Amino acid sequence: MNGNDKVPDEPAQVRVYDAIRALAFVGDLSMGQPTDHSLRTAWLAVQLAQATGEGDLLVATALQTSLLRWSGCTANASGFADMLGDDVAGREAMLAQRQDWTKPFELQDVKGAIRPLAQIHCEVSGEIARILNLATDTEVALRHIFEVWDGTGMPDGLAGTAVPRAVYVVSLAGDLEIFSRVYGLTHALTLIAARAGTRYPADLAALVADRAVHWLEVLATGEPVGFDESIQTPQTQATTSIELIGDVIDLKLPWMTGNARAVARAASACSARLGAGDASESRLYAAGLIHGIGRATVPNTIWKCAGRLSAADWEKVRLIPYWTARAGKQTGSLAQATDLASYAYERLDGSGYFRGVSGQALSFEARVLSAAVKFVALGEKRPWRDALPLSGVAQRLRSDVNEGRFDGDVVDALIDMKDAPPRGNRPRQLAVRLSAREIEVLRSISRGASNKEAARELDLSPSTVRTHVESVFRKLECSTRAAATLKASALGLL
Repeated sequence: MNGNDKVPDEPAQVRVYDAIRALAFVGDLSMGQPTDHSLRTAWLAVQLAQATGEGDLLVATALQTSLLRWSGCTANASGFADMLGDDVAGREAMLAQRQDWTKPFELQDVKGAIRPLAQIHCEVSGEIARILNLATDTEVALRHIFEVWDGTGMPDGLAGTAVPRAVYVVSLAGDLEIFSRVYGLTHALTLIAARAGTRYPADLAALVADRAVHWLEVLATGEPVGFDESIQTPQTQATTSIELIGDVIDLKLPWMTGNARAVARAASACSARLGAGDASESRLYAAGLIHGIGRATVPNTIWKCAGRLSAADWEKVRLIPYWTARAGKQTGSLAQATDLASYAYERLDGSGYFRGVSGQALSFEARVLSAAVKFVALGEKRPWRDALPLSGVAQRLRSDVNEGRFDGDVVDALIDMKDAPPRGNRPRQLAVRLSAREIEVLRSISRGASNKEAARELDLSPSTVRTHVESVFRKLECSTRAAATLKASALGLL
């Protein structure tokens, strides 16, 4: 970049409530649920918490916990893909308790196989709550969201009153929403009654049995009056950085770590270089961060495919920007950013997706974003290919320009601003201090490398890498790679 290429330092801000709704949207897609599942569960959780008469704190905690319940599911998607094949459909079957959902485990101990994945999920969800400055009770509930009444839950095997009350409220609300939708109310109440005294306390199950008909009738009429207001709290009216959403999206595929930030930085800097103005830079930065929302719908196994995708798999990939566009309908102030983000894979010649628009139908900002997405992707390693050097990236993009797919001025600007400084990614003044070598090790393992692979990459011994990993976990107060990656990203350390 030259001295005239100005990239603002302040990260894009959004209401905490809108960030939570975006994360709920991503979580629902990842778990194979309708995109209003978490919102409906939140409303039901509020009704149940209020019905207990136990006070506003339980209501607020149950509300926030239900909206963020699946926020950690991108982090363990690769683990579920290894076990279930299709991490999206497999987890949908698990939540609905379909008869054969455990079949892919074959001779494995189901709980033993899932426990480490639950640990990842809970730790990441709790970290998200902490980053959003939500109440401590919400963070604690999320860190124990899979615990059950009889102590057979995860990750810590807590039982009875040792489990946060909000966990039971959210678990019941979620089961009611899913079972009634999949099997009908009568069967749903039968399933819930069978779990009373084991999965959740009998008194809460009795409340659901008594009032579920009325609650579901209200939901069936459409969005209840005051729905939006009923699932907000004063804490969620604060602001937070959109960067968190991008970081969570990237956790689904380990080798995508940092991709959202890189696209946002490239698109924003490109806009600055072309003199589009601060407003354009901000829009592109936000859109770059969330352009991968729809990626949550695509099973991880598809991304590992080295050969040509089948027609069915390719259709799932083509719908990624469609789902990103859909996110705008329930993410409030993010609507404009999601609309722009949904043009991330369009091309000037009409060969892109999902709209297939061309020429003047693509705005300047859409042209910048789509080129920035490919510019960044070509320079990153993928399971099916190595990263290209800048010269290779430039050659590929200029070939695309010659074939009419990208704007030449935009591509030239992207190539010329390769050294764009980070935006909104400066390390904070915190007690956490990682050494340069620890950051190198964390960066390597955050992108999916095993300790042995990181050792080869960094020319270290496996035991030295293990020591650095243990030190990083201790300093970041994490026990999983996904949580360490998220926390380090939020701190600007990666």
